[in-house]
This record gives sequence, C-alpha cells and structure tokens, in this order.
Amino acid sequence: MAGFFKNLYNKVANRSDVDWDELEADLIAADLGVRTSLEIVESLRALGRKISAEDVVEATRQHISEVFPEDRANLDLPEDGRPLVILIVGVNGTGKTTSAAKLARLLAQQGTSVALAAADTFRAAAVEQLERWSERLHIPLVKGAKNADPASVCYTAHQQAISNGTQVLICDTAGRLHTSHNLMEELGKISRILGKQDEGAPHHTLLVVDATTGGNALNQAREFNKAVPLSGVIVTKLDGSGKGGVTVAIQKELDIAPRFIGTGEEPEQFEVFSRKKFVDQIL
Repeated sequence: MAGFFKNLYNKVANRSDVDWDELEADLIAADLGVRTSLEIVESLRALGRKISAEDVVEATRQHISEVFPEDRANLDLPEDGRPLVILIVGVNGTGKTTSAAKLARLLAQQGTSVALAAADTFRAAAVEQLERWSERLHIPLVKGAKNADPASVCYTAHQQAISNGTQVLICDTAGRLHTSHNLMEELGKISRILGKQDEGAPHHTLLVVDATTGGNALNQAREFNKAVPLSGVIVTKLDGSGKGGVTVAIQKELDIAPRFIGTGEEPEQFEVFSRKKFVDQIL
C-alpha cells in the first residue's frame, strides 16, 4: 500500500469510530482539494454503517480514479505533416528544463524525430543546461543570442523544424512566477508567434508542477491556464512517498489532466501518466 493510503489506513484503523472532521481535514491536507475530500466523506457517511479502515481507503481510491480521464498516452502528430509543437511552462524550480529534455528523450525512443528550442534566453544557465541535455541525448537544439526575444527563438526553431521535417518541437520557456503579469503576457506572445506559421501551434502547452508544493501548484495551474490554455500537466518529484494529491485537485477544478510524471533525476525516471499506477504506487 502506497504512502498516502497506508497513513490513512493506519489512522482510521487505530480508532473505534471515524472522526469525520479529522478525516476531511486529512484528505484536504493531502492536497486532494476541498470538493473531492467532501465527496469522499459524504460517500462514506452515506453507507449508514460502521466504517472500517478498508472502507475509507477503497472509497478514496475509487474517487481519485474516477476524477482522472482514461489514460491518454499519445500526443498525436498533426495530419498535415507539420511539426507538433509543445510549449513547456512553469515557475522556477519545478524541473521544467529537465522535463523538456526527458520528454524529448521519451518521444525519440518511440521513433519520433524531435528538436528542442531554448527559449529561456535571459538565464544563461538554463540554455547551458538544455545544451548539455541536447548533447547527452543527441537531440538537436535551437538557441538564440543572450537576451534574445524568446518568441523569436521559438519562431526560428519552428521554421527549422518545418524545413527539416521534424515531427515534434519542444519549446522550453523561462520559469516565471504565476503572479507576474508581464511575464505571463510574454507567454501569450510566444503562443501567438508560433501560430503565425501554423494556426494550430502550439498544439500542447504543458505546465510543469512540483508535487511537493501542494496547493500552490493548483494556484499556478489556474493562472497559467488564463495566460495560455493548458492541455496537460507534467508532475515532477513523484517519488512514491505519498505526494501528488494536487494533481487530483487540478483535474477536478480545471479539467487539466496529468500527461507525464517525473520520479527522479535520471532521464529514464520520466513516464506517461497512468491513473492505475498513480493510484496504486504513487499516492
């Protein structure tokens, strides 16, 4: 039994009766969100009998599983043969650049041709980090001059991807606080510029969130989704220690599903989101 469910089981099993207020508080504290937590408690109370620890865990598993849609493993390529453009966004420190590289590796291993664009032009370390990943993974990288317009870097990379017949272009953008209006506006500009060469681009905008930040990740998702409509979430630092409940809240409130998860620093510690594995092994 994974960390979250084990803790929940032990807490309930050691009591003669369920303390409903405490159970609700525990579920909310696990970042499942108020709505989901209330629904779990109400479903248990509706049973109208003495509740066991097994009942609590099973009801929680079932509700979490039902929140997420069917697994969507594939990022379908455009039918017109133009590149699939993926915009990677998020706040600083979530593992955004690393996730962009790991996603590129995952797609390349599936036989897809991939290129990276280093659009974090104001932080030299970010470009250097992506360069190292590019060399390590043998994936082409497009970068601009220091302090270049990020939108122009993405535009150039998109041009090259079209010219070269590259199937997927992944644009790594600068980390930015979701409360910074100007930087959030910049994301909108990048999105509009990409749309000049293909009105469908970017085809996916993926928000990278750190599972350990809890409810703050939900706030990030709300604000980024206002600036650039999100099509999915990449959740990092999911190491099986009972974290990740915030993905439930993001899905429930914003209808934005987790697409990929990162569980460590190594390139292979990155995979397509599976709701069964998430519920069974992560939470």
